[in-house]
Amino acid sequence: MTQIDNGNRGRVDKCAAWVARISVGIVFLWNVQCALSFLMFPEKSVAAYELSGAAGETAIRGIAVAFLMWNVTFPLVIFNPRRHRTLFGIVLSQQVVGLLGEGWIYLNLQLGHDVLAASILRFILFDVAGLIIMTAAFIALMITVRRWDVPETRSARDT
Repeated sequence: MTQIDNGNRGRVDKCAAWVARISVGIVFLWNVQCALSFLMFPEKSVAAYELSGAAGETAIRGIAVAFLMWNVTFPLVIFNPRRHRTLFGIVLSQQVVGLLGEGWIYLNLQLGHDVLAASILRFILFDVAGLIIMTAAFIALMITVRRWDVPETRSARDT
């Protein structure tokens, strides 16, 4: 590695790490905002899910708790995405599972539930956007890790 490469390495590493922090942070904040809204004001969301009363509010609060549980993995990635690359992969996997589950629910919804379908579709669109920005950041991070951290391979005769 040349002196120029060493100088660029720090800038590239920092840039990739900050892109990862920001992208995961944005999704984290969106998720937590939604969770807190569902938790503190469930009555505002029950109609969107064709629910009502105490049972509906309890179901919405349950979704909020699931959101909060889902996001427990995000802060370590935000703090140090380079060090917690495996956890970053888990965050992406969680996003894919959520997206696939929401898609399955949406596709199996009976006709005539337009408000419910629109609510589920909003979650799908949000999860697609989150998956795209976090995947792009993960790829950028992995490129810098591989570029700088993978030792040069040596042939068997060199050892």
